[in-house]
Amino acid sequence: MNGCLSEATDPLDTPHDVAMVRAFIASHRRLFVLTGAGLSTGSGIPDYRDRQGGWKGASPIQHQAFVQQLAKRRRYWARSMAGWPPVARARPNIGHRALARLGHAGRIGLLVTQNVDGLHQAAGSTSVVDLHGRLDRVVCLDCGTRVHRNEVQSTLIETNAGWLTDAEAIRPDGDIELGDVDYDRFSVPPCPMCGGVLKPDVVFFGGAVPRSRVERAWAGLAASDAVLVAGSSLMVWSGFRFVREAAARGLPVMAINRGHTRADGLLSAKIDNDCTQVLDQAID
Repeated sequence: MNGCLSEATDPLDTPHDVAMVRAFIASHRRLFVLTGAGLSTGSGIPDYRDRQGGWKGASPIQHQAFVQQLAKRRRYWARSMAGWPPVARARPNIGHRALARLGHAGRIGLLVTQNVDGLHQAAGSTSVVDLHGRLDRVVCLDCGTRVHRNEVQSTLIETNAGWLTDAEAIRPDGDIELGDVDYDRFSVPPCPMCGGVLKPDVVFFGGAVPRSRVERAWAGLAASDAVLVAGSSLMVWSGFRFVREAAARGLPVMAINRGHTRADGLLSAKIDNDCTQVLDQAID
């Protein structure tokens, strides 16, 4: 329904919003669900963007900068060493659990998340595509070895005595602002197998989503009869393309998100509210 936007008149009218979501779910047997950072804010993991879709603070690290510049890798890992513990402590919220209930009821064909926190799986969802990877895994860019992030954390702490190793104010990718510090003193651990470059097993901005994930998402969209977006401004192409294609095919698309989305002109229904609260009450 391109350009046919139905929106709740009062963003604080939660009962009305809940009724809209219930009706949408009831009307469509097999949903393609796309989630973003707004779903994990209730778990203590902040989102990237404001209500207008602009960056909150500095933009995240770029893929090429991480791969090509040792200084950028030092800066990332120093900040990540402090930012990882609060991400590891995060637990699924009522929104994650609501979508898990919907999946167990057989109403979700595929859940595609742009988040890298693994909270959908922790909540019990099974048919999940981690479009941008997982922060709890680290991959060697040279030999492909994968290790758990906790193992890398132990090495980081051992080789960088005196650095901040835990924090509260984090970013969605486990990064954190450390202020004016000398990153040249920070030691970045090499791959334990080949000595190569270690990178979080996530898609940094400017990087490419692996083809296998994209193909699985396209197949999930093709087998669905509607799309539900939760907590995403859809500013990033990797997620927006699925909504654009759904609209082109005439599939109904509902978005539950605080503020503007890139797809506002393509939506058949838009709810400006807290997606976790609305989903929890709508999926009972």
